[in-house]
Amino acid sequence: MSAHCLRILLLHAWWALLQPHTATVAAFPLWTRGQPSSPSPLAYMLSLYRDPLPRADIIRSLQAQDVEVSGRNWTFAFDFSFLSQEEDLAWAELRLQLPSPVDFPTEGPLTIEIFHQAKLNPEQDPTDCLERVRMERFTISLSQVTFSSGSTVLEVTRPLSKWLKDPRALEKQMASLKGKCWHQPHTPPVTVTSTNVLMLYSNRPQEQRQLGGATLLWEAESSWRAQEGQLSEERGRWGRRQRRHHLPDRSQLCRRVKFQVDFNLIGWGSWIIYPKQYNAYRCEGECPNPVGEEFHPTNHAYIQSLLKRYQPHRVPSTCCAPVKTKPLSMLYVDNGRVLLEHHKDMIVEECGCL
Repeated sequence: MSAHCLRILLLHAWWALLQPHTATVAAFPLWTRGQPSSPSPLAYMLSLYRDPLPRADIIRSLQAQDVEVSGRNWTFAFDFSFLSQEEDLAWAELRLQLPSPVDFPTEGPLTIEIFHQAKLNPEQDPTDCLERVRMERFTISLSQVTFSSGSTVLEVTRPLSKWLKDPRALEKQMASLKGKCWHQPHTPPVTVTSTNVLMLYSNRPQEQRQLGGATLLWEAESSWRAQEGQLSEERGRWGRRQRRHHLPDRSQLCRRVKFQVDFNLIGWGSWIIYPKQYNAYRCEGECPNPVGEEFHPTNHAYIQSLLKRYQPHRVPSTCCAPVKTKPLSMLYVDNGRVLLEHHKDMIVEECGCL
């Protein structure tokens, strides 16, 4: 081989090594000794946090409670106890880094089983009897499996969508299996590592976005702080402080009251045919501090009400204002034509603190 041909071959090889590769796991083992380890769940979540592109309203990482791999049959257990509000699942993926060499099958689909398994409390729960519910059993093709950032990624959006859409379904299944338990094998095929996680990208339903509910309030009440009793202790302290301060009468709190509008009185009666008058309602009353979710606060209003509790002289109270309205149909004359139009935001349906 001439020196000129050898130089060309070396240049081609060097150029090929510089090109970015997207490899499917069909061509690579799932884990090899020289393969870079995948980032920890916290590091991966921090990288998503720094990503300026919004991917979803909520991104969750669930650490695997248990993993079993046997040929083409793969089983995963996660704690889905967070399911309590309806969400639309946009994307779900399993990001895996198994601690032993497992060759990915080159032919045929994978059979995946996903279970709900609550986190074990060593002080209360026996280790040989676990609460476990099978959520889904499905197959995925090799085209749904990729290799990214040192992790094997399995796309599992469709099988898990219904569980976030109907959060009570898991609760019903658990109730039907009450008293039964799953016995953990003494020598599981694969040991769990902290890098086997399920990533869930979900959005709140459109009606919840329009209402503008205080998700921070919901998170604070349903978080681990509430379970540990910290929030109830804080509420107790708030209650003692409230007794020392002015507490508004319940009848004086933010509410909807009647507000009759007469178009004749404002000079519009000559061109409005119908209605001549209607009840628009209005909002009046005080907003409590901290404000509760029955007043439909925005996240901003909720934080403002908390600061008002601790710094009453520096922060104003939230305002009682309409949070939900409905349209009014009006028949009127415009340049000699009679029109029927539906005008939005004319009647107050609900009041809240903003």
